[in-house]
Amino acid sequence: MARKLLIRTTVFLGGFGFVAGSVLFALAYFTVDIPDVNAYVNSQATIIQYSNGEEIGRVGTQNRQIVPLAKIPLNVRHAVLAAEDQGFYSNKAFSVTGIIRAVLNNLRGGALQGGSTITQQYAKTAFLTPSRTIQRKIKELVIAIKLENQLSKDQIFENYLNTIYFGRGSYGVMTASQQYFNRDVDQLTNAQAVVIASILRSPGLYDPAFKKGNAERLANRFEYVKNNMVDSGWLSKEDAAKMKLPTIAPRATSGQLSGPKGHIIEAVQKELAKLGFSQDQLLVGGLVIKTTLDQKAQQSAVDAVNKFYPANAPADLRIGLVAIRPGTGEILAMYGGRDYLERQLNDGTQSIAQAGSTFKPFALVAALEQGIPLTSMWNGDSPQTFDDAGKPYEVFNYGNEGWGQIDLLYATKHSVNTIFVPLGIKVGPDKVVDVARRAGIPDSVAMMPTPSVVLGTASPHVIDVANAYATFAAQGIKSKPFLVSQVTGSNKGVLYEATPQTEEVFSKEVMADLTFALKGTITGGTGAAALALGRPAAGKTGTSQSNASAWFSAYTPQIAASVAFFRDNATQSLNGIGGMTSVTGGSFPARIWTQFMKGALKGEPIMDFPAPANIGGLDPVVMTSGGKQKPKP
Repeated sequence: MARKLLIRTTVFLGGFGFVAGSVLFALAYFTVDIPDVNAYVNSQATIIQYSNGEEIGRVGTQNRQIVPLAKIPLNVRHAVLAAEDQGFYSNKAFSVTGIIRAVLNNLRGGALQGGSTITQQYAKTAFLTPSRTIQRKIKELVIAIKLENQLSKDQIFENYLNTIYFGRGSYGVMTASQQYFNRDVDQLTNAQAVVIASILRSPGLYDPAFKKGNAERLANRFEYVKNNMVDSGWLSKEDAAKMKLPTIAPRATSGQLSGPKGHIIEAVQKELAKLGFSQDQLLVGGLVIKTTLDQKAQQSAVDAVNKFYPANAPADLRIGLVAIRPGTGEILAMYGGRDYLERQLNDGTQSIAQAGSTFKPFALVAALEQGIPLTSMWNGDSPQTFDDAGKPYEVFNYGNEGWGQIDLLYATKHSVNTIFVPLGIKVGPDKVVDVARRAGIPDSVAMMPTPSVVLGTASPHVIDVANAYATFAAQGIKSKPFLVSQVTGSNKGVLYEATPQTEEVFSKEVMADLTFALKGTITGGTGAAALALGRPAAGKTGTSQSNASAWFSAYTPQIAASVAFFRDNATQSLNGIGGMTSVTGGSFPARIWTQFMKGALKGEPIMDFPAPANIGGLDPVVMTSGGKQKPKP
């Protein structure tokens, strides 16, 4: 037996040699002290910041109520012991076999696993960072040994039960009981006690209200804990057979998530999950998350929506706003809704609405790439009928207004449908779709290469359109939008640093002419409300069929932003909202965009766009509805 233990100990220390390992362990034993548990636990919330370091909010804010062991009922204590360490009162401070198994796994290239005793868990939870290294494991062992030398088993268990994290922002069995069952710990039934004990292993995996699949995992864990209680003599087989999984209270949402800010905190957590950070890391890891959000711009977004929110708006009116820095993809502002607690769907990143005429620039880009100039002349009469795969497709202008022969520049200013549909047919609907994809409309947004695609029959997210217009503002450089710029650990070490992902997708010449045309929308067209910004801007209004949605998407050299108005039911019109007979992209959305930009760009230098490249020349060319062109007489 002694030989086997020596071999196991040698394996445990084999990563750096037995002698060196012994010296290191001895050094750690005399230099590592037991820290103040309260100082550590109180610092475990993950802090989310603006780009300037100011705090937005916190995730996993400490919620703890100390309960003496004598007031924690036996059924709760037995359930926790059954779940985590049945032999706690007879075991040593650490599990030799557990540590050897963990280190052998690490030496084989696997992740470093934890030990199994409650004393080790308490040492790790209360005093150490979540890092999974051999150095941290040694500290954990030293602290566990010292704890058992200085404290009784009851004291350790009491501290553990008041320190361990149970999810839902709760530390300790008292707040866990309140969160999951709306009662104090001394009122828990046996079944409820088993649930609490089952969840503490990993709240992110067992809280059924947290994510799909957790309910099934909890049910299995519940049976495991029950069986261990029976094995240890803490629960009879008869009572165990009768015990069913109890009803768990809905997850209470923290006040941290109230108002528009809640959508930001939720969006940050979603992006961190994609980056590989687990929910448990966010809740107890003491991380600092620096976002790309500009505090001035974000406040301006909220203020702009509040200022122009229609007084008589229906309950299902939705407003989304997303602003992106051209050339980097940094999300500078995000408005996902008035109150996250009332509605968890983010209207800036998750809701969809028909894009309307915000898609017309994609046809314009395709035309410029094929050498069709802004000076080309087209028939703007209304209505007109076009061929759609052998079927007649009748197109009307807004208000059925006829414009006669006008050039693309003028047609863009006034968003003339009967010119943009034949333009899309001329360049090819598939080319229009291709331009939209290259600009930043993702594959998840369905687009059919038909004549109607140019009129925005697709339903993107607001962030998709904002990103496409950011590509225009960056002179053809597409960027992947991102919200998290940096993650640092509790020891200030950098765990993640964002790198902009960019790609040149359009020529500068095409972008210069496009921007020149879109400037006209503001200086003398449907987006004239944005003239109040007082600095060069380019953009496009968008109003879908039957006025079911209204958009204004535009940019300056520094910021691109999109604002959308829509309702939950896409068949319902916006008309009548705010006392307006017709709610278009040039009304509320353009006013909100302008007000937002005023605040976001306050103090920033006034910048202009590059001069037009005049692709195709300056001479007018008459285009027929059939897509033919002839010199203007």
